[in-house]
Formats: sequence, structure tokens, C-alpha cells
Amino acid sequence: MSTTEPLQETETHAPDLKVMKKVITAAAIGNFIEWYDFAVYGYLATVLAKNFFPGGNPTSALLETFAVFAVAFALRPIGGIFFGRLGDRIGRKRTLALTILLISGSTAFIGLLPNHATLGLWAPLLLVLARCVQGFSAGGEYAGACAYVIEHAPREKKATYASFVPVSTFWSFAFAAGFTFGLAQLLGTNAMAEWGWRIPFLLALPLGLFGFYLRFKLNETPLFQHIEEDKEVAASPLAETFRDHWRTILTLAAFIAVTALSFYTFTTYMSTFLQVVGGLSQPAALLSSCICQVLAGLLCPFMGRLSDRIGRRKTTIGSCLILIAAVFPAFMMGSTGNLGISVVGQFLLGIGAVMTGIVTAVLMSELFPTKVRYTASATTYNLAYTVFGGTAPFVATWLIAQTGNKLSPAYYLVAVCIMALIASTRLPETFKRSLNW
Repeated sequence: MSTTEPLQETETHAPDLKVMKKVITAAAIGNFIEWYDFAVYGYLATVLAKNFFPGGNPTSALLETFAVFAVAFALRPIGGIFFGRLGDRIGRKRTLALTILLISGSTAFIGLLPNHATLGLWAPLLLVLARCVQGFSAGGEYAGACAYVIEHAPREKKATYASFVPVSTFWSFAFAAGFTFGLAQLLGTNAMAEWGWRIPFLLALPLGLFGFYLRFKLNETPLFQHIEEDKEVAASPLAETFRDHWRTILTLAAFIAVTALSFYTFTTYMSTFLQVVGGLSQPAALLSSCICQVLAGLLCPFMGRLSDRIGRRKTTIGSCLILIAAVFPAFMMGSTGNLGISVVGQFLLGIGAVMTGIVTAVLMSELFPTKVRYTASATTYNLAYTVFGGTAPFVATWLIAQTGNKLSPAYYLVAVCIMALIASTRLPETFKRSLNW
């Protein structure tokens, strides 16, 4: 591939900070909405179970609610392939503008749905449909947002700048938890269960329109412009991805499995665990989650700088070891029913989740060439998240119900950590690699 002087300037020298600020903001707002939706659904799982899956068995209703949560992830690989190909053909900017409209629209639709008492069986079916649209559109969001930021970033600070995308992820969960907690306190338990739960979903619409406005005004990334000018855009990015990079996809997906599982255990399932096993009230569990997500977001830039200093391999291995060491204390603290101890336990789990999230965000771009980067990263990311992320709350709830052991989700996380640790040793060191390939 030929290179041009302006492209080398972008990769080796300090970027225009004003441009980077706009790039990060535009990427983060869509990512914020994507994860905000999933966070709200997880935090309101017990309320949604009563509205859409009424029945005599609370555990069965909760499992059905988490099953719908997982259904959205089944569409994510399809969305990742669709939007990945689109992003590698027409560019990152226009693709990300489309995904944000679909995500925010489908999220707001959930807030308008009649419940089971009003619509009967159609209510949960429409909920499933909305979740499918969310999953499909979200499949093209996160990997594309990471690529968009990293393709603007200088070579020696790729993880540092990439870390701001996970910041928006964790803070979307913090905002969702804080907003839901505030509503529950303001409206009361009964009003929240009857109609207040709709407000967090409806909020996605104005947020989405604002994000679309920001993205529409931005330019395409320098790297994609470069291959467009040289007429090197992939004619069939999906076929090229699987033909040339299938080994990398499998290895990276094995590591991203622990990113997905630790992330959703930390951000979504722990809120339910604190209530069902620990005996905390819903407001207290939401408060714990809100505090931990804020702290996790603050930790992200430091982990990004650390990864740029020590390299990707040490970061991946270190994150797996930290999770293995922290998971059992985290669950034991979360089962005490004490808010302060629960916060400490939940954040212990969050440290490893932050590390895996940061290194995943940058590895997805470093391991694949520009012309198939969107397709390859979105496909890899969503395959792993479908199998291990979307199923995390369901599997954790099912394991406790089947075994009677409140620590059974911890054993599951350790097993996946071991798999990811093995995969980490097979990934090449890429932190000094140029993205111009």
C-alpha cells in the first residue's frame, strides 16, 4: 500500500486536539446510547418481568426477561457483518450515523409498548422485536466507534485515545443506574412498576438525535480516506475477512469472551445478584452499580496509558489474572447485604473488566488491516459478545437456581478467564504497530 505524507503526520505526530475532541465526543455519544439501552434493560429486569412475563414463579419470569435480553445478542453478529461491510465500503462516518438512529429509535419504542395485561401475548413478542432491532443495529456500533477514534489517533497513544470509548460505556451504565435510582426514589415503587419504567427508555430518542447531529458533521477517518483515494477499498470485505484472517478472529474472540462475560457480570448481573442473593433493595443495588460504573469510567484512561506503556500482551494476561483473583471475593462481598461491602466487591470485579475492555477496544483495530477493519472487528466482537455477553445474566441466574450455590457464576467466570488467558499468549504484540496496512 502506498503512503502519503499527511497520513504519516496523522500517525506519528500529535493530532489536532480540537479534531480529536470532536471525534471522541461523536463516537462516545452513540456508544453511550447503545450501552445505556442494555443497562436500563438489565437494571429494570425485575420490573420488566412483572410487566411482560407475569406468573407465579419470580425466578421463571426473571429467566424469561434475561432470555429476551440474550435474544438481542443473537442479532448482533448479523448486524456486525451488515454494518461492518457497509463501513468498509462507504466509510465509518456514514455507517455510524445510521446505527445511532436505529439504536435510539428501537430503545424509545420499548418505552411505548403496552404491557402483558393490556396486550396479552403480543406484548412480550413486540418486546422481542424491539430487542432484535436494537441488537442488529448495535452490532455495527461499538467496533465502528473504536475504529473511528483509533484511526484518528497517533500510533504511540492508540489505547489512550481508545480508552475514552469504554469510558462512555461505563458512564452510560452509571447514568442508567443513577437515573433509574432517582426515578425510583421520586416516583415510588408502585408508580415505577406501573409506568415510570418507560421514562428511561424514551430518553434514548433525544439523545440519539443529538448524536446523529454530531456524527453527521464530522469528516471520514484519514486512513479510510487514504484507501478510498488509492482505490483500495475492499470489493468483498466479508469474504476477504474470513479468507485471510479467520485464525486471528478465533483467537481474538476467545479473549473477547472474558471481556464480554466480565463486563456484563460487573455492569448488569451484579445489580440483580445484590438484590436476589444479597437481599439489597432495588434502589440500594442501583446505587452500588452507579458508584462502581463512575469509578470504572475514571479508571479507563489510566488503563489505556498503562497498555500503551507495557504493551497489549501484558495487559491481556494481567487482566485475566486480576479477574481470577477478584471474582470470588467480589461475589462473597456482594452476598453480604451490606451496601458498603457490596460496592467494594463489585468494584473489585470492575478492575479486571476495565482492563479487558480497554485492550479489546484497541486490539480490534490493530489486528486487522484498514480495508477490512470494520468488518473483521465487528464480526469478532459480536460473535464473542453473543455467546458470552448476552447470555451472562441468564446463565448466572440459571446456575444459582440449578446448583443452589450463590458462587456458581464465579466458577463460570474463572473457566472463561482460563480460556482467554490461553488465547492471550497466542496473540501477537501489536502496541507499536502502525494501522496503515
